[in-house]
Amino acid sequence: MTEHLTERQRKWFASVREGLARDTGKSLGDWVAIARTCPETKPRAQLGWLKEHHGLGQNRASYVLSVAFPSERAWDNPDETRAALWTDPASLAILQAVEAAIADFDGLVVGQRKTYSAWSREFQFAAAKPVKGGTAVLGLAVPPDTSPRLLEPKTESWSERLKAKLPLRSPADVDGEVRALLKAAFERS
Repeated sequence: MTEHLTERQRKWFASVREGLARDTGKSLGDWVAIARTCPETKPRAQLGWLKEHHGLGQNRASYVLSVAFPSERAWDNPDETRAALWTDPASLAILQAVEAAIADFDGLVVGQRKTYSAWSREFQFAAAKPVKGGTAVLGLAVPPDTSPRLLEPKTESWSERLKAKLPLRSPADVDGEVRALLKAAFERS
């Protein structure tokens, strides 16, 4: 699970695991066994069940469930997860343009999540997700007033560090200004 994580992310997962045992008196294995008794079958319902019936917080419950029910498209299968997410050729072309714009960033860590692709150095500085109709949206760790092209994110599922978003209609939208915004966000991470 840690190949595509920053050092900080690896430490965070370790602290969640250690805190789980320390604070609850149950090991990760104990919690996995409990999670596997859950009568719910959908991930959100399973999460709610662990929270409601066993008092686990969001992060701990999510971590337990990721171990109890590893999916085929998990952190440790980023290529499969990426392929499953970026199925529209037009959206994929936008992703590839973003990837090309950041390919030479020294220390770049690529992370793939179920609903977006993420890039970090020490912290996440950018994320992109496909949008129906062959477009994409790029989240950046810069203030929205950095560029008139940027918007404030509403309810995005990526890191709260990403304070601005940029709709991308085509690979041509990933121009010199977007590369400069990506670089600025990277430098802050």
